[in-house]
Amino acid sequence: MVIIETNLNNEKRTIGFIISNKDNEKRRAILPDDLTSIKNLDSLYFETGYGEVLGIQDSAYTSLGCNVLPREDVLRQEIICEPKIGDANYLNELTEGQTIFGWVHALQNKEMTDILVNNKITVFAWEDMFEEGRHIFFQNNMLAGEAAVLNAFQAYGDTPADKKVAVLGRGNSAKGAIKILTQLGAEVQSYDREHELLFKEELHEYDIIVNAVLWDMNRKDYLISKTDLSKMKQHAMIIDVSCDEDGAIETTKATTINEPTYEVDGIVHYAVDHTPSILYRTATRCISEEVKNYLDQLVENKIGDVLKNALIIDNGKVIDERIKTFQNR
Repeated sequence: MVIIETNLNNEKRTIGFIISNKDNEKRRAILPDDLTSIKNLDSLYFETGYGEVLGIQDSAYTSLGCNVLPREDVLRQEIICEPKIGDANYLNELTEGQTIFGWVHALQNKEMTDILVNNKITVFAWEDMFEEGRHIFFQNNMLAGEAAVLNAFQAYGDTPADKKVAVLGRGNSAKGAIKILTQLGAEVQSYDREHELLFKEELHEYDIIVNAVLWDMNRKDYLISKTDLSKMKQHAMIIDVSCDEDGAIETTKATTINEPTYEVDGIVHYAVDHTPSILYRTATRCISEEVKNYLDQLVENKIGDVLKNALIIDNGKVIDERIKTFQNR
């Protein structure tokens, strides 16, 4: 593994693990069992009650040599780690020199990205962490598709059995959705990017449409526009796993686990933007197994290839060319 020296100082840095402020976001970044191989346990700081939602007491972290402190103290640590960090309510409070490590989705949120740049924050984005071409959090992405299908049909009051379903995309979220749909008896047809026009021609055939496409936010068109809804079957449902507002589905607006659906022109829309949290125990295990591999690198200011390629903003300087294009839209 190639080790890259960042432009950060050479002293060890601290990592703060925050409980998400997002409603029903129960995933956690690291479990005590996955800390046994970490060298720099005294550099890890956890918000009080961090593991309670999983039945884990604070003592499970302190007994290993980690620190447990109130939220305001954890937020002062040099690196802040939280799975759903892109929805955090404290980003404006971060100051120059601090780093965030989590799912950021900077390309979907210009306002948030501007805050990070203006405050001169460094960002390692989980969505850009790949090892030998495979996303390291692929299991979480599969859970997104699985959980979305299960939760959407529960809200819809029906089962996938004998439903004709179109799944848009061939990534891990799409694979998760197809897995559950197939197991529950749906008739599934998948479409990739090369089949957009074919899908539009066949849109009217489906009872359910699952969108799992990573949309290019610089595009001005839609896979499904508002006018397309009139072509769909009556009372059909769109399950938007990707859930990008003004993205692939023109009528998508983010919903919550408590109120997951709404209707537009008679078409049910499901657009929960953090579906893996529905299966938060499984998701946390998958996340923790990967996060543990990067904690010592972050603390010691030495990063390998995976983190290097996920460095999208460095002390306020935009590294990712896609973000520069997005900011200039």
